[in-house]
Amino acid sequence: MTDESTDPQPAGSRSGSPALWRHRDFMLLWSGQTISEMGSAVTQIALPLVAVLLLDASTFEVGLLAAAGTAAFVLIALPAGSIVDSRPKRSVMIVCNVLRLVVVGSVPAAAAFGVLTMAQLYAVALAAGVCTVFFDVAYQSYVPSLIAADDLMDANGKLGTTQAFAQLGGPSLGGGLVGLFGAAGAMVADALSYVVSVLSILGIAKREEPPARPVDEPLRRRITGGLRFVLGHPVLRQVVACTGTANLFSGMSWSLAIVFLVRELHVKPALTGLVMAAAAVGGIAGGALAGRLAKKIGSARIIWVSTLVFGAPQTIVAAAWPGWGVLLAPLGWAIGYFASMVYNIAQLSYRQSVTPPELMGRMNAAVRWVVWGTLPLGGVLGGLLGTLIGVRATLWLAFGGAWAAGWFVFFSPLRRLRDVPQSVPESASR
Repeated sequence: MTDESTDPQPAGSRSGSPALWRHRDFMLLWSGQTISEMGSAVTQIALPLVAVLLLDASTFEVGLLAAAGTAAFVLIALPAGSIVDSRPKRSVMIVCNVLRLVVVGSVPAAAAFGVLTMAQLYAVALAAGVCTVFFDVAYQSYVPSLIAADDLMDANGKLGTTQAFAQLGGPSLGGGLVGLFGAAGAMVADALSYVVSVLSILGIAKREEPPARPVDEPLRRRITGGLRFVLGHPVLRQVVACTGTANLFSGMSWSLAIVFLVRELHVKPALTGLVMAAAAVGGIAGGALAGRLAKKIGSARIIWVSTLVFGAPQTIVAAAWPGWGVLLAPLGWAIGYFASMVYNIAQLSYRQSVTPPELMGRMNAAVRWVVWGTLPLGGVLGGLLGTLIGVRATLWLAFGGAWAAGWFVFFSPLRRLRDVPQSVPESASR
């Protein structure tokens, strides 16, 4: 393994593929996901505000609510990968969005009748999380079958930019909707966004190849196949360690974000979305620049550079204070979002490049099981530590830990590799 790749066209070497703009099916998927991400960003603001404003939830209860939203990745991610690999991924995505429409829509309905409780919020967060597990595993496994392999970095960059744009427009939209219709009423926008997403997926013309379904392989072996592949790969296991650790600490910080803004920095509830949306500018920049940065720095090297170098200044969030000092919060979040967006696009493209198609769903599920499985623990720890040592002290710990996670990928074979080879290595197909 040398410092420079000998591949004439390494993954991520193209700064943008004009073909994707003319790719009808990809544009349908992308546009539908844009609307859906906007709706989800509204709920990201509205759901904790429902707990804080309508039900007077404590700091610990808000942390538990954040944990409930990601607990499904611990509980069902591994079997979800096996199920997704054995079924049409497009159909899985449609069913998941229909179910999320019903689940999210139950919150404003219950609030309208005056029967909303914290128990329902926990149930909604958990049920929506289950649907998200299946949708995300199917979604990440579906994209490589829809477009050419050498367009993956560009496609993931576009989809990542969409997510960041939703984080920019969604929270500010959510804050405005909260001001107009209340926290629960704002969640209607998320429910309706799933309708648009379903229609866009239904409009995709390309049909998948029928998934191969082994009849002689026990379910347990199929479930653990993706996990064995990931943990047996010298780079993927380090990527998983890095992402899982970073998500643990990020779960701590995000579970306290609303509490920090409202109770520590005295930001008005209707303005919390605007503050958090400003941070999403960094994510938009990261999604737009990921391909160019990968070309300049290296599509493999950018994975550790993004988190250790680009992400270092994000800790300034914890130094924010009421008044003009509030600006440090969106600035630090923007830096962290930029770094994490570049990192996520690069590592996802790497994972898709080294994984055989028949393992794609289980690989994505195994990765999500580990890296998203740490989020609920982070939410609980955030709420607990925020209560015991204070919100600000917990944020210092959380941001410092998220940055330090980058050392896992630095001390991996990626340190000696500039670019990601496009061909699947032998060790990945065994």
